[in-house]
Amino acid sequence: MILYVRFLLEPAPDRAGAETVLPALLGVAENISPVVQALPPDAALVDVRGAERYFGRDTAELASLLRVRVLAHCGVDCVIGAGPGPMLARMAAREAVPGTTLVVTEDEATAFLADKPVAALDGVGRATARTLCAYGLETAGRVADAPLAVIQRILGARAGREVWERARGIDRTTVVPNALSSSVAAERSFSIDELDQAQHRRALLSLAEELGARMRGEHEVCRSLSLTVRYADRSTTTRSRTLREPTAHSAALAGTAYALHASLGLQRARVRGLSLRAEGLLPAEQAARQLTFDPADERARRIEAVADRARARFGPGAVVPGSLAA
Repeated sequence: MILYVRFLLEPAPDRAGAETVLPALLGVAENISPVVQALPPDAALVDVRGAERYFGRDTAELASLLRVRVLAHCGVDCVIGAGPGPMLARMAAREAVPGTTLVVTEDEATAFLADKPVAALDGVGRATARTLCAYGLETAGRVADAPLAVIQRILGARAGREVWERARGIDRTTVVPNALSSSVAAERSFSIDELDQAQHRRALLSLAEELGARMRGEHEVCRSLSLTVRYADRSTTTRSRTLREPTAHSAALAGTAYALHASLGLQRARVRGLSLRAEGLLPAEQAARQLTFDPADERARRIEAVADRARARFGPGAVVPGSLAA
């Protein structure tokens, strides 16, 4: 069985994020099973099949052991979902309440997935979900009951088989220890339930600046950006958008983050925190950039490069946008 562990980290408003805490939490998990894959900023996958035999305990008991050790060593609670594969473990964790474990066995997978919206399946984006819903395949159960040939005719041979298998709980992905991260994330929490849109945009600018600087420091760019909004009742909303071209340019990241935020219509929402994730990382030298005749864009990029050198020498707070320094 696979555990998906989401650590309930509550960073202070002035902290850069949770990733400085994550290594210690992963160390605790590795004392139970060496097969641990980090999912920054606040989650991990743990393959406990070998640990079940070693400790002579079932999945739920190992999850409880992990929770107690994380609380004892790091003072952090967690939500744990367990399933035969990473997809079901993640989906189970979404329905588990803090301090609990929800286990979905292989025999229970079909019933668990039956009423789930098709968009909840791994690999099913908004466009794919719209296509399936147009054919009346709104839930995973309906996709699972449909003949494979029908799904392949709608989505194509490879994508159709993958979606059809996942709707039946078949997940061929594995937990890869020390896997190279395909994303990087940062988070900001507010000291109060924040309704002020200006404060939201200020936090988004700070997040975009942080992610851009980190990716440029690693000579990486991202293909898409994902925004997660955490509300006062602990519920969350996530929206993603593919960038026009892979980039680590902070201005481009901030513009996309603003657009994602505006699409949510949060005028009256009590927001507790914002998280921005840059996804689809690849080496900067493998990405192409559309040339522009706009001198302002080139000037902004040159200033950005100078600011990066200043931060590398004097620290991350050496150069910040004027709106964040106020």
